Amino acid sequence: MRHDPEVQNAVSRYQLGLLRVPVAGQSGELLGRGIGSSLEFQEYREYMPGDDIRHLDWSAYARSDQLMIRMFREEISPRTEVILDTSRSMALGGEEKPHVLKQLAAMFALLSGQLGGRPALFLADDRRPVEQLSIESLNRLDEIEFAGVGDLGQLLMDGAIPFKRQSVRIVISDFLFPHDPDRLIRKLAAESAALWVIQLLNHFEQDPSALGGRRLVDVESGGEADMIINQDRIQQYKERLQRLQTSLARAARRVHAPFVTLVAEQGLTHLCHAELCQAGLLRAE
Repeated sequence: MRHDPEVQNAVSRYQLGLLRVPVAGQSGELLGRGIGSSLEFQEYREYMPGDDIRHLDWSAYARSDQLMIRMFREEISPRTEVILDTSRSMALGGEEKPHVLKQLAAMFALLSGQLGGRPALFLADDRRPVEQLSIESLNRLDEIEFAGVGDLGQLLMDGAIPFKRQSVRIVISDFLFPHDPDRLIRKLAAESAALWVIQLLNHFEQDPSALGGRRLVDVESGGEADMIINQDRIQQYKERLQRLQTSLARAARRVHAPFVTLVAEQGLTHLCHAELCQAGLLRAE
């Protein structure tokens, strides 16, 4: 996957959407989206009870008669953690979804490596602890079997992913498993320097079409159900999907994390140029 032409093209054209700062002592080179205590000023916002009064800007108060807080971008250590949902649901609907998942993983790892980011890739399946890949073992992405029947939420509850403090975490999943978005996102963001949340779907999951009578099988639990997949069912599904995406986006905003939904069939080249750049996860060289 390291030598995939689309991945190589993306690595040559883009860089991670993280600011660069001079290295100073033990601090890292990258800047997160959270609010911290680095020297780079980000923006003002109105003072709220409980804010650290040391960040009050008295000159702004003198000008506007309003208490304002100076907000700074936080410094982060140059470590990137890419968490990949490798459960069975990620392989449904053809080859595009798992293929783009692997491409995204390789691209983010290589771009992080170019910045000295010491990337680690975690394969979120049923193993405890999860399998971890380094930038030197990216070719093993081709061997992923997508056989897991668990879900990312359970892995986090079990503490099966050995996160490092102050890392940049990039999570790629369809998020089509039962979970509480607020709780899940908070756990993913805990003690991180930055969190990026990427929902990867195939075209049918994003915009299904009527199929008539079908026997549906849950690939992760083995449960079966007979169902008529008509326009009413599709509308109900779309409404649930929209509620899920809205909840994930809201939960991500609360921890200063971008959230973006990608459709695999659009291809890596389009996704980089459009959705990932628009969300600020990538920027052109």
